[in-house]
Amino acid sequence: MPKIKEDVSNTIEIKKSKFITYLHRSQSEEDAKEFLKLIKKKYPDATHHCTCMIIGNIVRSNDDGEPAQSAGHPMLNVLLHQNIQDIFAVVVRYFGGIKLGTGGLVKAYSSSIQLALEKATLTQSMMFHEYKISFSYDFIGKIDAYFRKNNIEITSMDYNDMVHYTYIVENDISKDILELTNGLVKPVYIQDIEKEKII
Repeated sequence: MPKIKEDVSNTIEIKKSKFITYLHRSQSEEDAKEFLKLIKKKYPDATHHCTCMIIGNIVRSNDDGEPAQSAGHPMLNVLLHQNIQDIFAVVVRYFGGIKLGTGGLVKAYSSSIQLALEKATLTQSMMFHEYKISFSYDFIGKIDAYFRKNNIEITSMDYNDMVHYTYIVENDISKDILELTNGLVKPVYIQDIEKEKII
């Protein structure tokens, strides 16, 4: 499931009303509440601070005085539609004097979240496999070229009497390494690692 890599904010203006959106990556409801306190402190004179969250099994929204189902729920729908996880969203509204009506509010709040999401970098947890290889210096050119070409992440390098690389991959490349080195270099599996990858 996608998550935002880091917090994002975005501001839009509709018929003189200002909508300031914050997307906050959050692991707990307590953290979300603390973040809301900070936002309310930053914008104490705002007309509304509408919120929604998807944190683990907690899926909730709050209209904060806007007509029922016109703010928090549309915000939440955008996040649910994109399957975003571990997120707390706040839209701060400064009323500009022109009423938007329920339909206008739904559109404004959902657009606020959508536009903020477009600015966000999304990540996803992926399972990687960690391997180690040891080889003579004769193969360093071939192996380095292969790793570069295939964007394989080397997590540690050690140069002694032999070269030792630890690397992580999504798919096993042992067959390629064996072919590349005429069967002389055999990758040794270490463990599986869960890692976030930008999507």
